[in-house]
Amino acid sequence: MSAIARDPNIKHLIKARGQIAKGDLKNAALTLNQANARWPQDPRVFMLGGLMAEKAGHLQGAFESLRKAVALAPDWGPGLLELALLLARQNQFQEAVEIAERLALLEPGNLQVLAGVVDIAHRSGHTAMAVRHLRRGLALVPGDVELRRLLARDLSEQGQHDEALALWSALVAENPADSGFLRGHVQACIAAGKPAQAQKSCAALLAQAPEDPVCQYYAQLAGGQTPDRQPAELVRPLFDDLAESYDQHVVRSLKYQLPRQVADKIITRHPDKKINVLDLGCGTGLLGVCLGRLDGFLIGVDLSMKMLEQAARHQLYDRFHTVNLHDALRATPPGLYQVIAALDVFIYAGELSLAIADAHRILTADGLLILSCETASETGPDLVLLPAGRYAHKRSHVQALCQAAGFDAVEIEDSVLRYENHQPVAGFVVTAHKPA
Repeated sequence: MSAIARDPNIKHLIKARGQIAKGDLKNAALTLNQANARWPQDPRVFMLGGLMAEKAGHLQGAFESLRKAVALAPDWGPGLLELALLLARQNQFQEAVEIAERLALLEPGNLQVLAGVVDIAHRSGHTAMAVRHLRRGLALVPGDVELRRLLARDLSEQGQHDEALALWSALVAENPADSGFLRGHVQACIAAGKPAQAQKSCAALLAQAPEDPVCQYYAQLAGGQTPDRQPAELVRPLFDDLAESYDQHVVRSLKYQLPRQVADKIITRHPDKKINVLDLGCGTGLLGVCLGRLDGFLIGVDLSMKMLEQAARHQLYDRFHTVNLHDALRATPPGLYQVIAALDVFIYAGELSLAIADAHRILTADGLLILSCETASETGPDLVLLPAGRYAHKRSHVQALCQAAGFDAVEIEDSVLRYENHQPVAGFVVTAHKPA
């Protein structure tokens, strides 16, 4: 007897899954109703109902259906996996991770489950968890290219550079024309503090795309140069990918409190909030959330459209500009803002002199420029590109630039900007005052 004959519901389930995939949700609902009539306690019906509800934008219904599927079949892998993935997509990471770990124990040899568990680990920022399951995956399918790529990337992020470089080198040797592997190898060399070892991969990338700004940037690094900023083509996709989980990641995982601290400083100075504020590198609008509604206008600037889409949900910003901060400053008329903030921006934008001079020009008299930097050694160069791919600045240099631009008072406070791998990232916050 065939499987379909033994399971008369399966025809409806296959049909409903196809309808959901095509977005034909009305007919999918009818098909699932038919399946439910045949077997009212079929967990597969509720699982597909959850996927259909999510696609329709009905999240409460999606959770109810998927939890019903799990209640009916507590140890059924597909139901657990879909619930865990939905939780992760909605940034409910603690429960998602708990279910994922349980599922990995229930079905240790299931590669589809493995892929879902690794995805949840990445979404939740649990890189160590991802590494553990990727190693388990490679024990199941030794040599798998995608698993090795993901493992190499995660090991580099964790600071396990020797193993990461060995994996990237092997992948490049096996696939010498693959631009993704070449870029991965270059990034791993930079993260390991060994950019010179990336010269061959950089040359291969440039041969493929000589006009690509990212390839040119990597070639400069491999040649021992320090570019004055990261290209937009490198920064934009990074933050587009992070946008949906950014707030959860930086506030909870990295303990990022700078927007709250700076907002408090601004409100203390302007308790009536009758100010115009320019938020450079506004991201998802964390500073705007901490400031609240202003009796003036709040303008956000960011390279990432997806980050701005998240910021727009707060309905606090009056306008957004999807440009780099240098272009935004250069195009702004003088004497327009009482406050300009640039928090965790110059770690990517790098060179400060033009930006500080332009900020002074467009501030009103008695205005404030508030910016943050990671700390570079006072005994080294003014601008340093760290192995993590971010810029650090020398305090004395930033102070000198502010004074040269015309600011009459420059306050610099040491700060822990965020935590990475549970270690504090040392930085400083500059508050520069334009004369009244």
